[in-house]
Amino acid sequence: MAFLEVKDVTKTYKMGEIEVQAVKGMNFEVERGEFVVVVGPSGSGKTTLLNMIGGMDTCTSGTIKLDDVCVSALNPKEVTFYRRYDIGFVFQFYNLIQNLNAVENVELASQICKDPLDAAQTLEAVGLGHRLRNFPGQLSGGEQQRVAIARALAKNPKLLLCDEPTGALDYQTGKAILRLLQNTCYDTGKTVMVITHNQAFEAIADRVIHVHEGQVNKVDINEHPMNAELLEW
Repeated sequence: MAFLEVKDVTKTYKMGEIEVQAVKGMNFEVERGEFVVVVGPSGSGKTTLLNMIGGMDTCTSGTIKLDDVCVSALNPKEVTFYRRYDIGFVFQFYNLIQNLNAVENVELASQICKDPLDAAQTLEAVGLGHRLRNFPGQLSGGEQQRVAIARALAKNPKLLLCDEPTGALDYQTGKAILRLLQNTCYDTGKTVMVITHNQAFEAIADRVIHVHEGQVNKVDINEHPMNAELLEW
């Protein structure tokens, strides 16, 4: 059985008497340890899909399974524990606590988990061992995103979900973050899913899921993904 399975998943939002179907019967699978890119234009349902996989939203119908756990069938308390223990989130904007330094921001996440990684060692692993005591305002955008990635990794999650993680960064910094995410996947065996509108990112993925108008158009498998360091866009 696949590590992540999305089967016949739909999501309908109601706004008064109007219904908007953001996701329309999505189907795909992801294997453990893959670097996955979900690509599609704005409004295609990518973030809605990520929110449902991550337990931040519920699907209207269909099933989502992660590591044999049926996420779509969990009750509210179970979903809270699922988000806490199994999922790491990285967003376009870093969402760091401004009056906490880098290591304290990472410790916030590691303190709520069952088997967390050491906060300082995790920051060292993402290249910020020399910035442990710096506050977010003292860090560049790329460094803040590295803190956000370290915070997600310190939870020791089963799945790392990244929503446009380079969207607020310049080209060189964005490429460095992609390389970090790709290396994290291959070095630790973590399954990493990156949501993006940038089609160039397809080249670095093991699996590419193409999303358009709330549906999965196709899924491509790259036998030889490009090193993110060589990516250009």
